[in-house]
Amino acid sequence: MRLKPFRVNKKWILLFSVTVCFFGYFGLFTHLFERDYKSSFSYPYEGDIRRFVDQLKNNETPDVKPINVYNYSFISACTKKCSTPAKEVLRIVYIVKSALPNFHRRKAIRETWGFEKRFSDVQIRTVFVLGVTADDRKLLQEVQKESARHGDIVQANFIDDYFNNTIKTMMGISWAFAYCPNAQFYFFSDDDMYVSTKNVLRFIRNPAHYPEYLETPVISLRRREKRNVIEGRTSHDMQLNTSGQMMRRLHQFQDFELADDVVLFAGYVFVSSPQRHFSSKWYVPLSEYPYNMWPPYVTAGAYILSRNALIDMYYASLYTKHFRFDDIYLGILAKKLGIEPFHCSEFHFYKMNYNVYSYHYVIASHGYSDPDEIIRVWNEQRSVGNA
Repeated sequence: MRLKPFRVNKKWILLFSVTVCFFGYFGLFTHLFERDYKSSFSYPYEGDIRRFVDQLKNNETPDVKPINVYNYSFISACTKKCSTPAKEVLRIVYIVKSALPNFHRRKAIRETWGFEKRFSDVQIRTVFVLGVTADDRKLLQEVQKESARHGDIVQANFIDDYFNNTIKTMMGISWAFAYCPNAQFYFFSDDDMYVSTKNVLRFIRNPAHYPEYLETPVISLRRREKRNVIEGRTSHDMQLNTSGQMMRRLHQFQDFELADDVVLFAGYVFVSSPQRHFSSKWYVPLSEYPYNMWPPYVTAGAYILSRNALIDMYYASLYTKHFRFDDIYLGILAKKLGIEPFHCSEFHFYKMNYNVYSYHYVIASHGYSDPDEIIRVWNEQRSVGNA
């Protein structure tokens, strides 16, 4: 009996090939080779770095030499920015990551939430962290003029590019470590954020119970504010009439922001997986990061570091291999240090829907690329006592 020759259906071959390419392109095969984060996480430097961090904090020579240094010189360092009479402690320092051409955004921030004299009894400083460009000399000259005029540009000698955001962040941390060590808290932000300084100060007073501790037992401040606005009274008027009980509650939380041993890394916390499909802007190959999950990390648009957290992260970066996404890198530093990121949903990584009442407790909201919009929203929120 003569067997018929086996014929391969070209359609099935084509379908199989397309399926394999599809799964490969979207990283489904890559996931099969990922390592389990919970059972095996490690990131160079391999091993516990806490000892080296403590040695450096105590001005001792560490047992192992650093493996990573962000050795970019400062073109403009604002060395006197944080000077205060009688070594007075600053309450909050805004460190804003900005791109070279964003002059109008920086101007808007200076006039709104970055205004250093927003509250007469609170010491605030604001700086903008920039890199350089290799192909636009005129732009660099304009930035130099801006720096001379305002004295708030921290510029370092690295190429200002999206994938250098970790360098920009670490140069901001390095600047604070070297030239602004006398602050209680450091607020890192992108230049397209709405920020409420009033809510920042409320948050650092009592992070664990923000904003609940601001609510009265009878009626929420948000509802009361709405009623007062309708009746022609502002939130400022309302707060002047706040009960003695409420004021006592506020005062009892002062200890947190004054404590010297506070380690706080706070913002909107994510627990997520690496992007493995090639079309993603955030694609990461296994060779760069082999695990199936990221360490818990705070979105990089806006977050707060206490002084101790900033110092620890600066020293930890000396023993942590560079990673190109800044929020992930800080998450790795926190993981290696044993710092648990603190989540607060009032740090909005997206553009929070706006009306005059919805921003009562908002600390930060992303997506304000239009400087005029920042000014309009901030002024409106200030008028009702929320900024």
